[in-house]
Amino acid sequence: MKSRCVMVLGTTSGAGKSWLATALCRWYARRGLKVAPFKAQNMSNNARVVEGGEIGSAQYFQALAARAVPDVRMNPLLLKPERDTHSQVVLLGQVHEELTAMPWRGRSERVWPQIARSLDELREENDLVVIEGAGSPAEINLMASDIVNLRVARHADARCLLVTDIDRGGAFAHLYGTWALMPPQDRQMLRGFVLNRFRGDASLLAPAPQDLERLTGVPTVATLPMWWQHGLPEEDGLYDQGAHGAAVHDGTARTVAVIAYPRISNLDEFQPLAGLPGIRLRWVRTPAELEGAHTIVLPGSKNTSGDLAWLRTQGLDRAVAAHAQAGGAVLGICGGLQMLGEALIDPHGIDGNAPGLGLLPLVTVFERDKTVRRREAVFGGNVPGPWAALSGVALQGYEIHHGQTAQHPALAAAGELAHAVLPDGLGWRNAAGNVLGCYLHGLFEDAKVLRALYGSQVPTLDNVFDGLADFIDQHFDAGVLPGLID
Repeated sequence: MKSRCVMVLGTTSGAGKSWLATALCRWYARRGLKVAPFKAQNMSNNARVVEGGEIGSAQYFQALAARAVPDVRMNPLLLKPERDTHSQVVLLGQVHEELTAMPWRGRSERVWPQIARSLDELREENDLVVIEGAGSPAEINLMASDIVNLRVARHADARCLLVTDIDRGGAFAHLYGTWALMPPQDRQMLRGFVLNRFRGDASLLAPAPQDLERLTGVPTVATLPMWWQHGLPEEDGLYDQGAHGAAVHDGTARTVAVIAYPRISNLDEFQPLAGLPGIRLRWVRTPAELEGAHTIVLPGSKNTSGDLAWLRTQGLDRAVAAHAQAGGAVLGICGGLQMLGEALIDPHGIDGNAPGLGLLPLVTVFERDKTVRRREAVFGGNVPGPWAALSGVALQGYEIHHGQTAQHPALAAAGELAHAVLPDGLGWRNAAGNVLGCYLHGLFEDAKVLRALYGSQVPTLDNVFDGLADFIDQHFDAGVLPGLID
């Protein structure tokens, strides 16, 4: 017998689908059920390495919340935007060049069998599958080729929740409009509306929920208060704690400035910094925003050469160089490491040729095959400068990159060398030790690294997941969550 499926749909992107699906995974897992997450198609440059390849970060965290081993079947199709009109297609964890070259509308029938098979296998192996939709199920321009919302819901015979972000305004119109545009037979799958990110007195919502139920037959089953500091990494948006008034710092706080270029990838790995005492996480796009920064981070990029060009257009190349020359700490992760070198060489048309920032005497060559793997490594025992606390620290992380980086031959012959700080070309530093480049993602998610650098730690993800489950347990109407799986 196949398992039950609970599905979270949204009125818009950013309504709270990922957050709610993660909370549901932990809520049901705590009741002794074997739970797996699923999202047929995700579009995100935030990915995690699992057995068999890579999946979207949201499904990775949902698997951990469900106390399950992350699996490529949990996100069989991942689209990683490289430019405004082009995405790399990852099918069942691996880059698929033929699908990448196909038009958007031609893809759906090609990939549906793999999507359906992945979902069916997860249903056979688990008691419950928590499914996340994408965007809105009422995108009538895409409905004919839908493989992530209503087609999945029908295939799974899912009990669906429809969540909306009431903080944006127009929530009841969004809910009604989505319901109205759904085919009549699909409306029957909706078991409840969820109002997310509500500020204020919930009694002021009346009589809107009651009127909406009279119009649609669907009850509003939860009003979730605004909660910025839940601790779950943001999937697609920059986590700017200061913008929400959540962080209070005195003059002793150290600013870690992460450069937010257009094709930033794996930005969720920096979220733990937002919860550290004495650390101010700042996302920057201009040189002025770097003022007063203790550490500048060049994060990963899905288009390193394009983001390097943007960096120069903004004048950030000169600002980063000045910071480094003054002895300030600079860290490049993955694409950021590649930018710190002398040159990017692209013989296969993967990313593009470009001169680097010249802060490390390295050269990167893009190879056709992508490196996707989890790694464990230990920093060398003699890291100098502002990164000295990492000396001898063991860490766990993951690699996702086409580029392979090595010493620049001409500079090496002249005696100018980058110093290895991690084995197998995973990490390098300059002579002074203030400029560090690392291929491993997940540096700031490693508790040992956070303790070494900042003497602090953040709540474990397990605590975060339990907090999410407690939150929905408190704010959903009694009996709704158990009723979804009866």
